[in-house]
Amino acid sequence: MDLFAFTRALIDIESVTGNEAAAAEFVAEFLRGHGFAAELWRFEPGRANVFAAVGKPSVVLSTHLDTVPPFFPSADDGDRIRGRGACDAKGIVAAQLFAALELRAAGASDFGLLFLAGEEKNSAGAKAANEQPCGSRYLINGEPTEGRLVSAGKGVLRVDVRASGRMAHSAYPELGESAIEKLLAALVRLREMPLPADPRLGPTTMNIGTLAGGRAPNVIADEARAELAYRIVAPSQGLRREIERAVAGLAQAEFLLEIPPVFPLILPGYETTTVAFTTDIPALDRWGTPLLLGPGSISLAHTERESIGKAELQRAVRQYVGLVRACQALPAR
Repeated sequence: MDLFAFTRALIDIESVTGNEAAAAEFVAEFLRGHGFAAELWRFEPGRANVFAAVGKPSVVLSTHLDTVPPFFPSADDGDRIRGRGACDAKGIVAAQLFAALELRAAGASDFGLLFLAGEEKNSAGAKAANEQPCGSRYLINGEPTEGRLVSAGKGVLRVDVRASGRMAHSAYPELGESAIEKLLAALVRLREMPLPADPRLGPTTMNIGTLAGGRAPNVIADEARAELAYRIVAPSQGLRREIERAVAGLAQAEFLLEIPPVFPLILPGYETTTVAFTTDIPALDRWGTPLLLGPGSISLAHTERESIGKAELQRAVRQYVGLVRACQALPAR
């Protein structure tokens, strides 16, 4: 398979987070078919990472195999390939694989590949891989950055806000206590709360991702819940205190996940950018100094329009080859 056929074949394997094993096995078999000693690192039922090395890796190319739902298969639109994962991040898997083929064909050694499960939810695969680092000095992570090296990226804080009330017949609201009304009041406070900002990353932002609660239209709600995601620009201790203060007396806040902001290495000769999304990088701190670059646009990721340009994929192969060589040429720290 060439670069484009491989990209389409990988897209056509459904690998929504939690169901990555088939995609991992496909990638491992492709690598083995091209002479790489690829390993499947299984860490949960139905889930696996893929690792392959040429020599003793000083640099590792890495991205993720899982996608967000819903799955939809690949299509070739002439100059673009579309489908779930086209740019986030199965096209990146393909670009890194074909860069590895070029590097090995040119006689390069001491590099590796690491493809991970679970990035779209909680970096479970990255956390498992961080328990068995290969000794690399640099980790080149792939996410859709339009071919630019990332100098700074926001983190995320996920918060579960729950309110409790007392059920009653809705014809007699004075007998009950609405959890939904309490939750709505708490969310108003949170939306009005000032949020931190950073000169490079800009403002912290907040998204109310889900809302649920109540039993029926004719029942005063005894429970209600909202899931929030803050895109953070600094450690969250102060923000957590402000969130707890804002919901006090109305609801309780449970902090489910924090991924800190990242400030990857940048190299001369590459365009740079900042991003608001998170990556596996914080969970892979034992794999070396991180760099972050990939083809495709984050504006198409997680949408029904997800696609990647064929020229972008070809350029990314060249960029990954160049980044591996550039990192290997850096003096030891």
